[in-house]
Amino acid sequence: MWKSSHRLPTVGAMRVAVTGSSGLIGSALVDSLECDGHDAVRLVRRAPRSAGEVRWDPPAGTIDAAALEGIDAAVHLAGEGIGEKRWSAAQKQRILDSRVLGTDLLARTLADLDAGPAVLVSGSAIGWYGPRGDEVLTEHSPPGTGFLAEVARHWELATAAAEAAGIRVVHLRTGIVLSRRGGSLGRLLPLIRLGVGGPLGTGRQWWSWVSLDDEVGLIRHAIGTPTVRGPMNATAPEPARNADVIRALGRALHRPTVLPAPSFALRLVLGREMADEVVLAGQRVVPEVATETGYGFRHPDLASAVAAVVDHGTPRERRAR
Repeated sequence: MWKSSHRLPTVGAMRVAVTGSSGLIGSALVDSLECDGHDAVRLVRRAPRSAGEVRWDPPAGTIDAAALEGIDAAVHLAGEGIGEKRWSAAQKQRILDSRVLGTDLLARTLADLDAGPAVLVSGSAIGWYGPRGDEVLTEHSPPGTGFLAEVARHWELATAAAEAAGIRVVHLRTGIVLSRRGGSLGRLLPLIRLGVGGPLGTGRQWWSWVSLDDEVGLIRHAIGTPTVRGPMNATAPEPARNADVIRALGRALHRPTVLPAPSFALRLVLGREMADEVVLAGQRVVPEVATETGYGFRHPDLASAVAAVVDHGTPRERRAR
């Protein structure tokens, strides 16, 4: 089985609680931890089916706190998908509530434990910065505007109880995760394979991407590095424009990428607000904290990341073949 090169600097196995463990990032993280001999405690919203599962229900405000006693770390990745459905007022409220209610419940629960974790790595997103054009953004950049920026701001504030209890909190501001199994790339790959993919809108918007393997590595780096605290950008060192990402995928798949998706068509299909914030706008984000604290990227450049995803997949994906 695969052993991650991003090991946790601890003696013996750790118990790490993970929400969103069935999602794209969560399932890869659990696999990585378990491959290295750590215990992943999965928080699930149904009746537990194994000893490694713990029941919680964020809308109802309930969680099996006793089952979390003695965990070493918590990683919070749960939340309604940003791009899963068109943004109605109700859907936007679900997106916000799924992040704020779950984060607040988990943070308060961890704060009240007799033997709580040393660290909480809580999901966030580069949407925190809002649309910023060509501006280079680091963890020190001010917040942006728009719905996604507001969601991320409230999302991060919801960890307040854990911070007040002395738990080290890391806000993982994740970019576009490159994986064939899901996310933005998972939707684009079938189109590019068919030769009907192309730039979205002008294609000049910045895509701050990260490989799935490095996303997992960055989470483990945040858990195991005591000096990492507060926001940490989970993006590769070299953001690229949308058109460059599409072209790189086309080259790797030996397919043309000359059919752009016009802005007006994307707004018609997705709705103007969602199209403008999720697809047509961008952020040029760099991982200053990760770099300064010694994280070594497996896929620091777009070419290596695309080759890993298209030609080989992640280690988890290779084993599944």
